[in-house]
Amino acid sequence: MKKIEAIIKPYKLEDVKDGLMKAGVQGMTVMEVKGFGRQKGHTETYRGAEYDATFLTKVKIEVIVADEMLEKAVDAIIERAKDGKPGDGKIFVSSLEDVIRIRTSEKGVAAI
Repeated sequence: MKKIEAIIKPYKLEDVKDGLMKAGVQGMTVMEVKGFGRQKGHTETYRGAEYDATFLTKVKIEVIVADEMLEKAVDAIIERAKDGKPGDGKIFVSSLEDVIRIRTSEKGVAAI
């Protein structure tokens, strides 16, 4: 099993969600996060004063998939999140040792 964490632009969330659902992903966790990468944020003006907006607002999506679903899910995220401009985001993939559904005690892929 794999855990996919994707950091994307907030306005791309619905598109990415739809793409993942069409790819067969059955659930996801979404969080609003702030951070910066190569962009290093930007400068904004508020009431005539400039200030440094280092931390940009992004959305973090977490999904758990069976190994055979990984490529399809990653491709769906890339296809739907990409607009070709800086700040499109990142995808992190890690292996999971186990998943347990609390309600039924199912384990592994059956618990996804």
